[in-house]
Amino acid sequence: MAHSLHYGHGIPVRRLPAMLWEMTGIAITQSAITQHALKQMEGPVGNAYRELREQVRHALVTYTDDTGWRVGGDGAYRMAFDTDQQTVYQIRSQHGNEQVRELIPGDYSGTLVTDRFSSYEAGQLAAVQQHKCLSHLIRNVVEVVESKTGRAKAFGSQLKTLLQSANELWRQQRAGEVSGYAGRVEHIEQNLTYLWRPRRLRDPDNQRLLDGIGWQQDRQRVLTFLYDPEVEPANNRAERALRPAVIARKVSHCSKNERGAEAFAAFTSVARTTVKKGITTITEAFYRLIKDGNDPPGPS
Repeated sequence: MAHSLHYGHGIPVRRLPAMLWEMTGIAITQSAITQHALKQMEGPVGNAYRELREQVRHALVTYTDDTGWRVGGDGAYRMAFDTDQQTVYQIRSQHGNEQVRELIPGDYSGTLVTDRFSSYEAGQLAAVQQHKCLSHLIRNVVEVVESKTGRAKAFGSQLKTLLQSANELWRQQRAGEVSGYAGRVEHIEQNLTYLWRPRRLRDPDNQRLLDGIGWQQDRQRVLTFLYDPEVEPANNRAERALRPAVIARKVSHCSKNERGAEAFAAFTSVARTTVKKGITTITEAFYRLIKDGNDPPGPS
C-alpha cells in the first residue's frame, strides 16, 4: 500500500507513515519504506522493470516525451515511452540519442512518435521510422504566424490550415468511414509538397519553417498517421504519462540519488502499466509481484 500511494498516486514518502497509521494502525517509518523499495529494485520489481523495457523494443508504435527532474539536486530528465501495452520511464542526467537508444535501438522496427528535439535526429536513429507530433508542428507554425503581418503571414497560415485539415481528416476517419479517404489524403499530400517546394522566402522565420518541417516531410515523418492506422497524430500519450511527474516534482525534491531515481522509474513504470491494463489495482499488483518474486506484468 505504501508503494502504491507513493509511486502510483504521488503521495510524498514523508507523509506515508502518518497516513498508514491512520488507515491501518500499522507503524512504519519513512526509512523502512525507502529501504524496502531499494531492496525490491534488486529483485522482483527490478526484474519486472527490465522486462517492460525489453517489451518496448518490440512495440508497433512508441510515443515518447520528457520533462525536467532532479537527482541529488542536479538537473536531469525524466523520459516516458508509452505503447499500447506498456508505459516505461527512465531518469537520466542527459537526454541524447544514447539515452533514447536504451529503449529504442537503431534497428527498431516500429514507429517512434516524437517532437523535434535534436536527440531524435541523430544519425544513429536515422533508420528508425519516425512521426513528428502534429500538435508540436502546429504550435511551431502558430508562433510564427502570430508574430507576422501582411504577406508574411501567408505561408504560415496556409501551412497551419493544411496540417489542421490532415488532423481533422484523421479524426473523421476514426469516427467512421470517410468517403473518398485516399483521394483526400492525396490532395493534402500534394498541397503540402507544393507548399514545401525548395525555394527562398523573404521572411527568415518562414524560411526556418520551410527548411525544418519540410526536411521532416521529405523523410515522410509528418503525415504518417494518415497512412498507418496504428499511429496517432500527436504524442499526447507520452505527455499524459508525464503529468504525474510534474506534480511530483512540485511537492518533492525528486530523487536524492541515482539508486532512488532508478527505483522511482521502475516502480512508476509498473504502476502506470498496471493502470493501463486495468485488470487489478496498483496495490494488488505490487503485492503479487513482490510476494511471488517472478511475475512481471505484461503480455505473455
